[in-house]
Amino acid sequence: MPSYTAPIRDIQFVLHEFLRVSEQDTPGYTDLDADFTAAILEEAGKLSSAVLAPLNLSGDHEAAASTTGWCARPRASRRPSTRSRDGGWTAIDVAEEFGGQGLPYLMHTAANEPMVSANMALNMYQGLTHGAYTAIKIHGTDAQKACWLPKLGSCEWTGTMNLTEPHCGTDLGLMRTKAVPQEDGTYRISGQKIFISAGEHDMAENIVHLVLAKIPGGPEGIKGVSLFVVPKMLVNEDVSLGARNGVACGALEDKMGIHGNATCVMNYDEAEGYLLGEAHKGMRAMFTMMNEARLGVGLQGWAQSEAAYQNALAYAKDRLQGRAVTGTKNPAGPADPLIVHPDIRRSLMDQKSFNEAARAFTYWGASMIDRSHKMGDAQAEAMISLLTPIIKGFLTDKGFEMCVQAQQIFGGHGYIEDGGMSQFVRDARIAMIYEGANGVQALDLVGRKLAAQGGKPMMTLIEEIKVFCKENAEDADFVRDFIEPLKSASKDMQQAAMFFMQSGMKDPDAALSGSTDFMHLMGHVCLGWTWARMAKAAQAGLASGTGDRDFYETKIATGRYYMARQLPATKMHLARIESGAAPVMALEVDAF
Repeated sequence: MPSYTAPIRDIQFVLHEFLRVSEQDTPGYTDLDADFTAAILEEAGKLSSAVLAPLNLSGDHEAAASTTGWCARPRASRRPSTRSRDGGWTAIDVAEEFGGQGLPYLMHTAANEPMVSANMALNMYQGLTHGAYTAIKIHGTDAQKACWLPKLGSCEWTGTMNLTEPHCGTDLGLMRTKAVPQEDGTYRISGQKIFISAGEHDMAENIVHLVLAKIPGGPEGIKGVSLFVVPKMLVNEDVSLGARNGVACGALEDKMGIHGNATCVMNYDEAEGYLLGEAHKGMRAMFTMMNEARLGVGLQGWAQSEAAYQNALAYAKDRLQGRAVTGTKNPAGPADPLIVHPDIRRSLMDQKSFNEAARAFTYWGASMIDRSHKMGDAQAEAMISLLTPIIKGFLTDKGFEMCVQAQQIFGGHGYIEDGGMSQFVRDARIAMIYEGANGVQALDLVGRKLAAQGGKPMMTLIEEIKVFCKENAEDADFVRDFIEPLKSASKDMQQAAMFFMQSGMKDPDAALSGSTDFMHLMGHVCLGWTWARMAKAAQAGLASGTGDRDFYETKIATGRYYMARQLPATKMHLARIESGAAPVMALEVDAF
């Protein structure tokens, strides 16, 4: 059975030596000293390793049970979900006025990581609830906040997000679910939604669905979409539960992974709903939920990779296979362990260097969300908006790839279900699809985000990289190992962006054909920049004379690997981008 240990030392390094959180002026950050965050992370790690991880494999095998109109979680899920809720883990960054601890979103992200690594499917119940809480907190009326937020914040009630319908996914303007206004100000919601994670279960007294629907007579297409709160159980004025609403689970999806999460077809039959935000402005409110969700999904991609890597590393150290080409390393045994072989080392270094950079980059993104929400920082808002497709798209593409590499180290044993490695691959796969498939993330990046505000956010990112390179131009070794590779990759990114600007208007297919390559090119630049900054932090740690010398030297060596072996991929992506649309669009439809 796979095991998992929360990488607390690495998380603490990101928080206190990379981000230097307690020195930031973001409200709430000065309280985040190392002892305080360590206490939180150690307890989150214990819960994840001792309670959540042991149930991951059984939850995958058992899956969720379904009967007509309802479904339940795997049998063993109630106890850990209750412990997570009762321990306050679901309410770390929930406002104190609604019963939470009021910590920054960054701490929610850091404490959430080990829980996602340990049991992604189970963690999704509280993750979706957190998104619903945020949407109502920002767009709800005072009465709506008072009604829904305390119960959602504590996960006594859970939440969902209902977008997709059988005939439309990304193109939400095609949706048919309707919301008919009533004289009392409520709406009657009718229609069907599919792929609804945590849509029906018995781990909470109530489920609060956020549902996109169209009010008859409104604008056509996406401009006519509104967002509604539609609870499973109606709620009385005293917040007690009333009658069952007209919403039911029609079926449980039979899917590739995340078997422990109830993914449902939801049927709405004149269910009572309440408008959230303005009429016909549903996407504005939904994207509040989705932007946060996309960072969470990006975390899922590399958190699964982290868990898979830990198990692959243990296997590579234990499994005896062949002899090292440079001479026997295990003379007392019949063979050497897998880890002596260079190609196994390459695979493990791919995983390790990706996971550590992805963690730091995601946490930095969470800190931008804190600055945006807590300070109204427009530059932080613009930056996280630009980089959300990278966090969601690139990190989940690569996270899945790293899970496959971890599985490969096990050979045939990785393909056997009882070994548990296939679950990491299957669970990670959904992160590339939901909350906006990664191809759509790439289109959003190239088609909208690059040109946003006249390209100012992108220019700001480029300038920050340039400034960092100039500030660190004196250390010859650092320049050779980190600055020169970063400058070269950044130039590739700028050249690709210029190609889009010059050819995109004349030939839109040329830009869109290179969108996924650009998302990956930019993703590598972002992780290269992250590694360079982490390496500087590790150098500072060494210079301080700390007793943690091995940790810092390992961190720097891992960064060097990424710069030397991963960052050069930017040149491949640039060549593909500059080939334009012709190779992609050459065939007529009937020739496929």
